[in-house]
Amino acid sequence: MTAIYQIFLGSLILSIIHASIPNHWLPLVAIGKAERWSRKETISVAAITGAAHTLSTIIIGIIVGLLGYQLSSSYEYITKIAAPVILVALGLIYIVLDFRKNKIHNHHHHHLDAEELTKSKGKSKTAIIFTLVIGMFFSPCLEVEAYYFTASRLGWTGIAIVSSVYFFITVAGIMLLVYFGLKGIEKIKSHFMEHHEFLVSGIVLVLLGIIAFFIE
Repeated sequence: MTAIYQIFLGSLILSIIHASIPNHWLPLVAIGKAERWSRKETISVAAITGAAHTLSTIIIGIIVGLLGYQLSSSYEYITKIAAPVILVALGLIYIVLDFRKNKIHNHHHHHLDAEELTKSKGKSKTAIIFTLVIGMFFSPCLEVEAYYFTASRLGWTGIAIVSSVYFFITVAGIMLLVYFGLKGIEKIKSHFMEHHEFLVSGIVLVLLGIIAFFIE
């Protein structure tokens, strides 16, 4: 497996998992139905909020990637070890957080909170969308940020691969899930994914970190 292919595949997996987390798209379905928006309107809002979320992640990710690239140009032997270690460490932290969260039955979720956002009666459509955009913009994806450090070993090529894959897959994924949700598919949404997103993300990060050790 070449380094470019590994970065692409890792970005793809992280993006798919990230987009599938219910609290990224399910509240949009609930709000769309509560506000009686058309399917087209709701999916359009999903595209806007998804783009806002990915934009903040990409901005921070590029900064992380550039720092990693500058470091690798002088201390390549350090970043070759540091990048995988960061992924594994973050993955283990996520796994621990997942077990702790579910042990105390804490069902609070990050990003969009369905119960709060569906209390939107009386607000204008513009105000609702603005609230959604702000909430998503200021909740960048930490998993992908860490992966930028690994991708920076390939310079701008690696940074571009992560940015483009993450943007298109995440936005398209959220829009697709909202579409299916509006058709009633939310009734069979994954309860496991809803309450164990940290566990799934953590396992993937650990595996990607281990793989990165063997990629030149």
